[in-house]
Amino acid sequence: MKKVLGLLLLLVFVVSSAGLAAEKTDPLAAWQPSFDPSGAEFTYILSNVSHPVIEGVAAGYRIRDKVWEKTNGRIYVDYRPLSQLGGEKDVISKLKLGAVQGMLSSSVAAANVADRLGIVNLPYVVDTFDKLDTFRNDPELWQPFADSALRSGIYVADVTGYGPYGWATTVPVNTIAEAKQVNFRIAQAPVNTDSYKAWGLKFTVLPWPDVPQALQTGVITGLDHTVIVCNITKKFTIAKHFTELNYAQGLFVHLINKRWLDKLPEDLRSTFLAVVKEESAASREATRRQYEEQMVKAKKAGVEFHHLSDTELGELKKLAEPVLNKWGEKIGPDYLANVRQKLGS
Repeated sequence: MKKVLGLLLLLVFVVSSAGLAAEKTDPLAAWQPSFDPSGAEFTYILSNVSHPVIEGVAAGYRIRDKVWEKTNGRIYVDYRPLSQLGGEKDVISKLKLGAVQGMLSSSVAAANVADRLGIVNLPYVVDTFDKLDTFRNDPELWQPFADSALRSGIYVADVTGYGPYGWATTVPVNTIAEAKQVNFRIAQAPVNTDSYKAWGLKFTVLPWPDVPQALQTGVITGLDHTVIVCNITKKFTIAKHFTELNYAQGLFVHLINKRWLDKLPEDLRSTFLAVVKEESAASREATRRQYEEQMVKAKKAGVEFHHLSDTELGELKKLAEPVLNKWGEKIGPDYLANVRQKLGS
């Protein structure tokens, strides 16, 4: 009897410990809803590949809670960050089929949905926080962008962000010549590939989950990414230098399956889209603050920041012009010209 009792106590201890361990290691434990979503009339599954500690990703949870409140519990935004539903290319396919209703897609991946969405990744076009706000708030610039994915059955609702792009490297990079000694990881996106070819730089296309090992083993010696992402995801522990190119804003484009959206009653649809717009705008402001905060933290941790000279930046812009011309044909040369003129790019 004592042995049986001992075994039972041991079993209870093991199960309890496993439960506590699972709770401690759940990276999304802090973002669980404070309400019971089981009674929702409509469910909106929203995907993202990143961690909600990034403000542009956390926007999904703020949308979830505000939509629940504003619709009196009729719409539940079932938010799935951290690649819970798969990689971005897989999720885009699910989104088109309607198996997933929404996606905060990285802007680099969104160009695979519609060429015009690639305009935000073109070098030195929508490259600052202020230009991004102008682009989003000017209907003449925004609406052609938002409507560009409709032929694929996708509605572009808004954008959130993760800061301006630059180079995180294992060696200091102050010139284009020094950059040519680096093997950069770039995203699986056609705009990025064209830009790096035009700049004459070495690059490797890698899925994001493969980056840590590639960086540790020296397969890559640089990242094309942002301060926010590199600092939060600990990439600066190896790549201890960052060159502030600020050539594009890292964005999450909020894509919605239009069939699902159209099935919502008009009042719910209006409320839902209004919340997305409001929370996306708030998130973009939060991203500005997070960018400054993460830069300060990175500097305190020993990351060295570098800049190309105005002459070198001018050379990058000159080399990128054929890329802009090529993509202008895809997204509409008049539209690109209008965007550049209005933004002063």
